[in-house]
Amino acid sequence: MNVKDQVALTKVNMAVVPPSSIIYEALALQYGAFLAPKADGTFGYGPFNWRGSPIKASVYHGAILRHELDWWDGENTAPDSLVHHLGHLKATAGILIDAIETGNLIDDRPPKGTAAALFEVFRLKAKT
Repeated sequence: MNVKDQVALTKVNMAVVPPSSIIYEALALQYGAFLAPKADGTFGYGPFNWRGSPIKASVYHGAILRHELDWWDGENTAPDSLVHHLGHLKATAGILIDAIETGNLIDDRPPKGTAAALFEVFRLKAKT
């Protein structure tokens, strides 16, 4: 094996991410940065605007759920941006991840619940 190939195996393999997924996510982020209408009549929040001040987890969680439910209910494209709902979902999740990693997340999630444990219980019951 080529030495360069051996080194590459120790790094994050970006080739496993589908390009179409990245493109839709970029389109959603581009819309938010430059085209999204704001309450003051201007457009766009600017690229990486969430790094300028902390963001609430609940606000972005709500956006993820709205895009996911719109898509699940049969609407592929968000009517305001004309970008695929799943692109918006990915962009919003990406913002949350970035906010966590940069220390810009206001973690206003409710106290830890039992969802993970319940999923495990019901997964085990399904096997028997």
